[in-house]
Amino acid sequence: MMKSNPTFFQPPAADPTKSGIENMLELTSLAAIKPDLFTNTRPLYRHPGARGIYGGSVVAQCLAAAQKTVPESFDVHSLHCYFLLAGDSECPITYAVVRVRDGNSFASRAVDAIQKGCRIFTTSMSFVRQNGSNSRILQHAISLPDEIRTITENRASTHEVSKANLTITHREKISTEPNGKPRSYKLRQRIKSAERISDDGGAQAHLVALAFMSDRNFLGAAAVINKLYQSYADQEETSLSKNDREKTQRDLSMIVSLDHSIYFYEPRKFRADEWIYQEMTSPWVGHGRGVVMQHMFSEDGTLIATCYQEGVLRLSEATSKDTSKL
Repeated sequence: MMKSNPTFFQPPAADPTKSGIENMLELTSLAAIKPDLFTNTRPLYRHPGARGIYGGSVVAQCLAAAQKTVPESFDVHSLHCYFLLAGDSECPITYAVVRVRDGNSFASRAVDAIQKGCRIFTTSMSFVRQNGSNSRILQHAISLPDEIRTITENRASTHEVSKANLTITHREKISTEPNGKPRSYKLRQRIKSAERISDDGGAQAHLVALAFMSDRNFLGAAAVINKLYQSYADQEETSLSKNDREKTQRDLSMIVSLDHSIYFYEPRKFRADEWIYQEMTSPWVGHGRGVVMQHMFSEDGTLIATCYQEGVLRLSEATSKDTSKL
């Protein structure tokens, strides 16, 4: 059997001046083969125990590839993508960027992630030129909920993810309204890069890191509010008893992302190595699918992004007969 290679070239040593996220998401240009073609410099990231690639890493690397084809004065403001095939962490990915349009104020890019000759992921994104003028504009934004500000590493209801996972996360218990239905439940957590992001990376590095983080525990929120907790925490992190973990594994037979969208609001008013607060909800689950939404706030309370995701949520044969859970 041929030995698999997770990269096309021998990965260089990690750059000590950069954070773990920056090193892991670094791209190598394949311009000698074709313009606007890139590949992962280092092996693709996957969660401990997971079978496939972590979706957030592919989202982030597609954004990083597109960023290399627009002027530095342009920042991403929206990104829409589809997961087409499961990625293999033992094989390299090529990222092919298409320059759809370049305008004075907006630029559009499409990026395909290709592995073993197949398109496994596709995304479209739009960039906007930063406007430094003080001309009259409409403006409003929702505020950071006071409840999220109280999440600290000292609270018993939170959990800290190991630094080896590149990010640190503290979670809060599910928040519900009195007699609330699952659609009213809110999952709250805060997340940041485990290491300081380099100054050389600029705003683009923080945006790529944010894209990476946006998929963390996201689709699992739909399972959590239906009391399928295992999908919200990696098995080695969960505080559930062994019996509860085994029951959850029987209940949930499949959880797979179908698409992912991010709207970026304030690309230069946050740092991904400072706490980013997340509030997740699930407005709808049915027909074997679920939709989740999250707002992301900077440490000072600025709304910096809103994300949406739809995915497959399949119960085991025995559990699917219990319709009260979904």
